[in-house]
Amino acid sequence: MPAMTEPKLIAGNANRPLALAIARRMSMHRGMNVTPVDARVERFNDQEIFVEVYENVRGEDMYIIQPTSNPANDNLMELLIMADALRRSSANRITAVIPYFGYARQDRRAKARTPISAKLVANLLTEAGVDRVLTLDLHAAQIQGFFDIPVDNLYAAPVFALDILHQFKGRGDDLMVVSPDVGGVARAREIATRINAPMAIVDKRREKAGEIAEMTVIGDVEGKTCIIVDDICDTAGTLVKAAQLLVNHGALEVHAYITHGVLSGPAVERIETSAMKSLVITDSIHQPEPVRNARNIRVVPTAPLFAQAIMSIWNGTSVSSLFELDTLQPVYEGMYAAV
Repeated sequence: MPAMTEPKLIAGNANRPLALAIARRMSMHRGMNVTPVDARVERFNDQEIFVEVYENVRGEDMYIIQPTSNPANDNLMELLIMADALRRSSANRITAVIPYFGYARQDRRAKARTPISAKLVANLLTEAGVDRVLTLDLHAAQIQGFFDIPVDNLYAAPVFALDILHQFKGRGDDLMVVSPDVGGVARAREIATRINAPMAIVDKRREKAGEIAEMTVIGDVEGKTCIIVDDICDTAGTLVKAAQLLVNHGALEVHAYITHGVLSGPAVERIETSAMKSLVITDSIHQPEPVRNARNIRVVPTAPLFAQAIMSIWNGTSVSSLFELDTLQPVYEGMYAAV
């Protein structure tokens, strides 16, 4: 049964442009003005975080929009403190909308005496008063099991598939989807299936963390337009090496579709001087000016996806319907009308 109250948004400082874009999309669909709740999220001189909500939220269905990207610890604490403020203000339900879930790469004990930080973050969110989590392309799907509350994990694959079908219209026979490692095969296969393209794998062997000893291509990429698919691009070292390897094996062009553009350190410079013709990322992380101005980096919006998911959660209707192209294309009306 649909809720009687309206969904209300509150934004942290991690990605306010995305929060405002989600609010605009919801305004279009609701036929009424939706704006984030008036609040202040700021720091004292000693960098302690302080939150004050200026509007009454008693009994409301609240959605906190806050990726836990760099600086991960500050943004995570903002999210936790906002959740605590809403819980103590008697909000009826608190959904944490986390477009980029930080610490997701620490999802298991790869070595002795190491933490499982993703599980710790899940515990912190629950204890802070979060009732539900909405996120995008978790690094490891099993992280959903770290929570004892509902977790809706959206996928960028349908959005990327729409974009690929639009950008490479008429070139479908030349496309080859590439996974940059064995662990990402399922993610790459999902997009390959959606665009009806074959798949290859770049297999890499590491001597130690951060250093690649050897890379090989599994599959014939000669004469193909290769599309590398992954969930996170951090320093872009592996991505750039994989692109060059594909070109060395005869690929005509190399493009990449990466959900979360962490892009730390020398990433932007590496990408601009690489063999890649383009890198497509989502706006799950707010990008600085050097990224926005990079000649071969393009950002695909996620606001239509998140706005629709929030309204589906509020209405008690299916979120999984957003995984299908037929459902998603109208959500992105105007962008991919020619697909």
